[in-house]
Amino acid sequence: MNEPVYETALGASSLDKITLLGQDLAHDVMGKVGFGELSFWLATQRRPTPGETRVFEAVLAALADHGFTPTAIVTRLTYLSAPDSIQGALAAGLLGGGSRFLGVTEDCGRFLHEVLASAGDLPTDDAGWDALALETVRAKRKAREFIPGLGHHVHKQGDPRTPRLLEIAAEEGLVGPHLALFTAIGRVHPQVLGKTLPLNGAGVCGAALADLGLPLELLRGFALLARTAGLIGQLAEELRHPVGNDIFLAVDLNNRPVEPDPYTP
Repeated sequence: MNEPVYETALGASSLDKITLLGQDLAHDVMGKVGFGELSFWLATQRRPTPGETRVFEAVLAALADHGFTPTAIVTRLTYLSAPDSIQGALAAGLLGGGSRFLGVTEDCGRFLHEVLASAGDLPTDDAGWDALALETVRAKRKAREFIPGLGHHVHKQGDPRTPRLLEIAAEEGLVGPHLALFTAIGRVHPQVLGKTLPLNGAGVCGAALADLGLPLELLRGFALLARTAGLIGQLAEELRHPVGNDIFLAVDLNNRPVEPDPYTP
């Protein structure tokens, strides 16, 4: 009876050698390939160009940490509760990556891709992109739906990550249709909404990742990859200057018992 064979183009080990992506791990990868470049390579099974690596790593840096967000707080509190489980604390923070935090990266990339896929021939100049963007914003307004990546609860006058990432992508010649449409939405949406909202960093990251040709299904995964580094930083700071217990006590000592609402079937 033949043994089953499970093929992989990623990593494999023998008695005296480890290969990764067809390369000798010890001699061809370690000390020669950066972690950002390797992450891209693992996801696409093609080695990125230096420009692609620069844009990809700029995205990772943009999404790594944003202070005491819910993901950071829950990581610190989980560590407070279970200091023997670093993996549990990190997992708790990563599980909070969704539609309000981190998930916008994937949501925006998918949204832009859907618009582009249904647009037919793509525009060739700013006027054409503005027309497509205007049609898109009007359709979303009519459906009473939000546009992923538009608006920010803190950076109401402009997210500083957005122009910088656009600048880096332009320098590397990697402004593709997703970024072109996203920036056009930024230009035209006030005509429809009657107000100006910033293009947020998570959204521009999603557009940039989509333009790099990364799988749309994995865009949130790259955001979580970036945030893992940030959460490790949160835990490292918690070790040096713990605040988790203060956060817990601030809630616990300010509880106000109330009568429960009557159950209504």
